[in-house]
Amino acid sequence: MSGAEALEITVRQLRNVKDTVNSLLPYQPVILVGGTAIAVHGIHCIIARIPNDGALAGLQRLLFRNLRKIPAVKRKVDEEVKKAEKVMKHDIKTLYQGDNSECIFITDLPSAGLSTQDILEKIKDYSKLGSYKWGDGAVSGTVYHGGEDLTQLNTEVYRLCAWTNPLHPDVFPGVCKMEAEIVRIGAALFHGGPTCCGTMTSGGTESIILAVKAYRDWAMTERGILYPEIIVPVTGHAAFDKAAHILNLRIKHVPIDEDTCTVNVKKMKSMITRSTIMLVGSAPAFPHGCIDDIQSIAALGRKYNIPVHVDACLGGFLLAFMPAAGHPIPPFDFNVPGVTSISADTHKYGYAPKGSSLLMFSEKKFKEYQHFTQADWPGGLYASPTIAGSRPGVLIAGCWASLLHFGYKGYVDATKKIIDTARQIEKELRKIDGISVMGRPQVSVIALTSKVFDIYRLQGGLGKKGWSLNALQFPPRYMRFSILIL
Repeated sequence: MSGAEALEITVRQLRNVKDTVNSLLPYQPVILVGGTAIAVHGIHCIIARIPNDGALAGLQRLLFRNLRKIPAVKRKVDEEVKKAEKVMKHDIKTLYQGDNSECIFITDLPSAGLSTQDILEKIKDYSKLGSYKWGDGAVSGTVYHGGEDLTQLNTEVYRLCAWTNPLHPDVFPGVCKMEAEIVRIGAALFHGGPTCCGTMTSGGTESIILAVKAYRDWAMTERGILYPEIIVPVTGHAAFDKAAHILNLRIKHVPIDEDTCTVNVKKMKSMITRSTIMLVGSAPAFPHGCIDDIQSIAALGRKYNIPVHVDACLGGFLLAFMPAAGHPIPPFDFNVPGVTSISADTHKYGYAPKGSSLLMFSEKKFKEYQHFTQADWPGGLYASPTIAGSRPGVLIAGCWASLLHFGYKGYVDATKKIIDTARQIEKELRKIDGISVMGRPQVSVIALTSKVFDIYRLQGGLGKKGWSLNALQFPPRYMRFSILIL
């Protein structure tokens, strides 16, 4: 029997079953209802399997997974992995070995506790490990120190507040008061109104995750959106992708303009749907140090009733003081109608101890959805404004102390030094043949590339001289550095 004949017999049998069932009913609902249900279920299953970052990204991953199964490709990949492992093992050994002939790790508790002096000596030894010495000023975007006086101040702050925890406001009201004051200081710096409110978090990533969580819950509750999606520039911080992954949201990445390295607002507009719950702009973006057109993004948010988040984690505590330091900036904060939230890291150019960041909302209605509450727990009512339950109050106290230590004038002076230096470095870089500065850097970050030589070779050469700069990709072969001068 041929395949065609077998198919014909199967179809004939199905028709007989259909006719038998329908003969028992006054109408023929089996095909209409059953067929529609099967089709809808099939479509739903297909849509449910589309990754949050889009069908194209999912197809690319599927393609690469299958390509890696081809023997020749698998052998090549395995060879490259072994080479990378060898290099990594050498680098790790060098990193941790330091001046010692062997790399020894403590893997068991000592039978008796070590003395204070012994522990401090080990701390000193551990702090000497590594190839780069950030205190020499050659490390980019890693340590944002506020000077020796601030270090001494925060050392004493730690002694006084080491055991505080804002999860228990009745026990530690003082540290909760500090947090409230930090939020109000931030709201004033970023031109928030009387309804502006916020929270301190452990860093920019947590601020971003909480912002996305708040808008997701707000949109699902207030607008009935079942399949939320957020729209983020491709240069937006990877924390937005992490948030989408954790919170099971779809994320759409908007391309940037090649000349300005800022988000293409027209493309962003074309990506908006009824399921869009959040638009994002960076001030500035991490890769290039360029500020997205926040006014145009906020206008879209107002037009389509979509919250707009400004990620100012990297440079927020420079932007707030740049006008007073003689460097005009485009509007980016709560002064722009339509901006509903801002994240800004106090542990960067606010010089607070890591990790601390601010998440601020223009209205309380959004912040309410940031919180997690559990009213039916046998242990009592549980509520937390952040991802963490217990939080180190000492970091709140350290941030509070850092803000008061600098004061407005101190931040303006530090900002002026940093931005003046950044402008001078950019000016001189543009004079070098073979070097191109990407976009129009507006804050403290400068990204450079070359069409003449491999920029990673320059990075490697600088690394050997003690400079630690960041290598980036997409487009390939460019690097960036973040400036800190006090």
